[in-house]
Amino acid sequence: MKKNMIITIGRQFGSGGREIGMGLSEALGIPFYDKELIVAAAKKSGLSEAMFEHVDEKAANSLLYSLVLGAYTPSNALSGMPPVYMNETLFRIQSDVICDLANEGPCVIVGRCADYILRERDDCINLFVHAPLTHRIERVLDTCDVTKEKVEDLIAKTDKKRANFYNYYTGQKWGEAKNYHISLDSSLLGVDGWVKALAQTL
Repeated sequence: MKKNMIITIGRQFGSGGREIGMGLSEALGIPFYDKELIVAAAKKSGLSEAMFEHVDEKAANSLLYSLVLGAYTPSNALSGMPPVYMNETLFRIQSDVICDLANEGPCVIVGRCADYILRERDDCINLFVHAPLTHRIERVLDTCDVTKEKVEDLIAKTDKKRANFYNYYTGQKWGEAKNYHISLDSSLLGVDGWVKALAQTL
């Protein structure tokens, strides 16, 4: 592995992107960050984890974001701030945390526009993990508490949320191959197969 390699992973819901990231973290012996970024951002800012969880990977211009944040009243310096500006502030804090973690050394970072935030660095490998819908449906049914009747709707809504977030903050198109170094179909080799292949290549 190249010295100080930072691996960022964008992923379709149910594709196994998070699991591939965790596998790479273990195989390469480097830290893994997903929800851990929320904890780190809360610690850095002094704000509650709940606030970051409420807006996690949600674009400031989305109706869902407005409804969720509208029901949350922060008791700190952000109170009274318009929702859009509050979300911009939270995104900036999380971006600073991502940059700090990248400066600390090699790691795997899942989602949250990490590829774009770290775009000026020459030590990043940006992956996007996708898979056919049928494959993702099977994975989600196996790993999530959701019925067959609702699984496609959950996948579509989660992907839309992630796409809106990424497109809003980067001005790029989520999942478009040119925005990543490697775009892979997880159904071809499976999670373990891709972890092995990538660990040998990176």
